[in-house]
Amino acid sequence: MASLYKHLRVHQIFGANTDVGKTILTTALSRASAAKKFPVFYLKPVSTGALEDADDRHVTKFGGKASKLIQAECLFQYDEPVSPHLAARLKDSNQTSRLCFLSSQVPSDDIFVKSVAERIRHHAKKTGRGAHMYVETAGGVHSPALSGTTQIDCYRPLFLPIVLIGDSKLGGISSTISAYESLLLRGCIIDAVVLFREDYYRNWEYLTAYFKERGIHVSVVDPPPARLSDPKEDAEATEKYYESVVSPDIVNGVSDLVDYLDARHAVRVQDLESMPKRTLETIWWPFVQHGTVKGPEDVTVIDSAYGDFFSVARAKQQSSNSPISILSPDLDGSASWWTQTLGHAHPALTMAAARASGRYGHVMFPQATHLPALRLAERLVHKGPGKGWASRAFFSDNGSTGMEVALKMALRAYTLRNGSKFTREERKNLGVLGLKGSYHGDTIGAMDACEDTGVYTCEWHDAKGYWFDPPSVGFKDGKPVISVPSSLSAGAKAHTVPAKSLSWIYDVEDRLHTPLARAYALYVRRALDKIEERGQKLGALVIEPLLMGAGGMIFVDPLFQRVMIDTVRGRRSGKSTEWSGMPVIFDEVFVGLNRIGMESTGPLLGVNPDISVNAKVLTGGLIPLCVTMASKSIFNAFLSDKKAEALLHGHSYTAHPIGCEVANETLAQIDRLEKSEDWKVAKGKWNEYQGEGESKVWSLWDPQFVAEVSKLPNVKEAMSLGSVLAINFEDESAGYTSFFAQNLLQPLKTASPEGGLSAAPGGAPYGINYRTLGNVAYFMTSLNTTSAVIRSVEDKIWKTIAN
Repeated sequence: MASLYKHLRVHQIFGANTDVGKTILTTALSRASAAKKFPVFYLKPVSTGALEDADDRHVTKFGGKASKLIQAECLFQYDEPVSPHLAARLKDSNQTSRLCFLSSQVPSDDIFVKSVAERIRHHAKKTGRGAHMYVETAGGVHSPALSGTTQIDCYRPLFLPIVLIGDSKLGGISSTISAYESLLLRGCIIDAVVLFREDYYRNWEYLTAYFKERGIHVSVVDPPPARLSDPKEDAEATEKYYESVVSPDIVNGVSDLVDYLDARHAVRVQDLESMPKRTLETIWWPFVQHGTVKGPEDVTVIDSAYGDFFSVARAKQQSSNSPISILSPDLDGSASWWTQTLGHAHPALTMAAARASGRYGHVMFPQATHLPALRLAERLVHKGPGKGWASRAFFSDNGSTGMEVALKMALRAYTLRNGSKFTREERKNLGVLGLKGSYHGDTIGAMDACEDTGVYTCEWHDAKGYWFDPPSVGFKDGKPVISVPSSLSAGAKAHTVPAKSLSWIYDVEDRLHTPLARAYALYVRRALDKIEERGQKLGALVIEPLLMGAGGMIFVDPLFQRVMIDTVRGRRSGKSTEWSGMPVIFDEVFVGLNRIGMESTGPLLGVNPDISVNAKVLTGGLIPLCVTMASKSIFNAFLSDKKAEALLHGHSYTAHPIGCEVANETLAQIDRLEKSEDWKVAKGKWNEYQGEGESKVWSLWDPQFVAEVSKLPNVKEAMSLGSVLAINFEDESAGYTSFFAQNLLQPLKTASPEGGLSAAPGGAPYGINYRTLGNVAYFMTSLNTTSAVIRSVEDKIWKTIAN
């Protein structure tokens, strides 16, 4: 990930196109830095063409009087003067490496980026005082890297501040602005634009005004002399040219540009160092007790994010000449509150957002439509989680409001069918049936659909309903078990029921005829009878299918949820799209769209809901959006010629095109992931571990790891589905307010070295940014997190809790 040192100022040189003078201007920058007595490190990661013409040799040759301060090197040199991706593949190319990187295969982006990052770390350790480093790319912004990935995306994990060399030739205005916007779309820090003063096309005049309007520093440099046929004369002319352009007497010349880049570096460092104190003076965090925050050292400063990692500031560890980077990688261990789907800063999602923003911005939605919203609704209703039961898709802004919509839908449908039996007061106090530990969001209505626990509540909270204590699923002592609470045990103590396998637990249809299913049904029926006897009115069943997140990562026995649904509906088939008994709401905000290894939980449970809610994964973690789907019978409850009977709910940004387009792209990416090798391998591991052919459930986490963790003496239970891993620790004061898991796992936050190269981009040691739910620790990956990263995290977790 990104590296930032107080004493080593690093800039990456990108060109708006090929042959725009990157090497000439980088040589001038290196020479100007050396003239100011700074040690200079010039790095050309990839070079193609004859060795004698290599850019690093040019920098060394024209280093000037202070050339002894300049160290130039190249990592990957190819003889063929073609694009790097082609040079690396040509069978006859003579591949060499200045760092003894010898391989018959084309280096991957990961290896390439780690090679560059290692050189930056090496130079930071080598120099004990202020130094400058320039990393020069090859070709234009989107020229292919060795792997074929465009340079801008290949280098993005390093997140180095950029000097963009503009194009002074015909068409250069367009190519320069296009390159700038491409960098901007990747979130890059563009400190300066440099270009030659060419007096025919005069691009520099237009581009100077253009970039200054955008607060970007522009330096205009005289062009080099025409190349001379005599090598000696050409070298002399080139030397005179460099002497002239790096002169400190030139206003806004190369020498001044070096000073400006130093100033930008200092501002960035100062911002990172001051942010903790400024944050504590201004911000009120969610779900944080500020009284436990000791000081600025407890504030996590995120400078950027990429893939599964944050680049986090470590300013407190940094002295003026420390070889330790101010920034270091932290794994985003909670998938940024369960939202990350494809990792941070995924370029496809960024482009989708830009595409919709450029076409629409935001447009109002009532009685209107646009392609991003229509395509998303059709995808979800007809091909996705709504296939076979849903009729309509209703858009809102986030999971909590999506659940508010679902509750309105369900309770309206219920009162229309049964309203004549109720007084107006009874209708106003209709409750829901659910599970203890449920959480449906922090808006008041969503809170009212949950038990009053004293945690996610406020003074206006009025819990309306009845909540069962759910049986749960997990690994104990290496074996899958079902934990049955005492409330379901006819007065006996809570106990566990051994399972044939995890696959068997999730084979709901097969288990419907077991004694446990009959016990569940009897328990639910008796509870509903008592509720009716008390006169309490319930209008909907609301569940988080299979996994209740905020309540403590409770993996609910799917059989119990199926029995609940069948009981309230008065049937088992669940095939009809006409609801009966009371409407059933699936809150799939957290679990939906493959977060737990399945697009929707309905097929596994063997029943469809009447209403379901999807968010979080939906937009890949880039932007809030929620979709509430409903069956035709639910929709018809609001259908009439009276406006007052419509679903009068919405917000200004309903179905905002940016969110819808990002969601469409996210779902397309997930479709590809379902066919990926990583998923096939992970599913194969779980099939092999359970030894029962193809399993209905699987995880990106290793099954053997989950089982072994469950055997540890301080672990009560462990469980995993999809990208989610949960570890329930033994703790006398168990509950959300417990600090047990947080304190136990504290060492994970420290960036510790690993054997071999780190799994983090750039190869630096990384810590884990994690969240806990009292005595329950959970870890969550993106859906495309590599197996190498997950295995690395498993090792770190094991070393922390097993010792």
